[in-house]
Amino acid sequence: QVQLVESGGGLVQPGGSLRLSCAASGSIRSIFAMAWYRQAPGKQRDLVATITSGGSANFADSVKGRFTISRDNAKNTVYLQMNSLKPEDTAVYYCNIRAATAILPVVTEYWGQGTQVTVSS
Repeated sequence: QVQLVESGGGLVQPGGSLRLSCAASGSIRSIFAMAWYRQAPGKQRDLVATITSGGSANFADSVKGRFTISRDNAKNTVYLQMNSLKPEDTAVYYCNIRAATAILPVVTEYWGQGTQVTVSS
């Protein structure tokens, strides 16, 4: 019904940058909030950043000033620009959207498959 395809993860040295992308497809009628979460090994999945349909963004304290989130509503895509990366940013990053579709016209949460980000020298 809704597919989320993430890209942009990989291995980067401390202080480096990565840009994650997440493209949504399917019978989408409207996308409301879009977000990025991350989960490090042995830890719970935590919210990293969110962005509303109007473009208002919020960030976890641990990434404020280093990460930015943006979206392209025409492409149903959300981005996460990650700068000044630290080893503690290492995690699997998951895309999350709240959307209504032609088949399920109520706000429903959808998740991507996750993309690995490793920050190491």
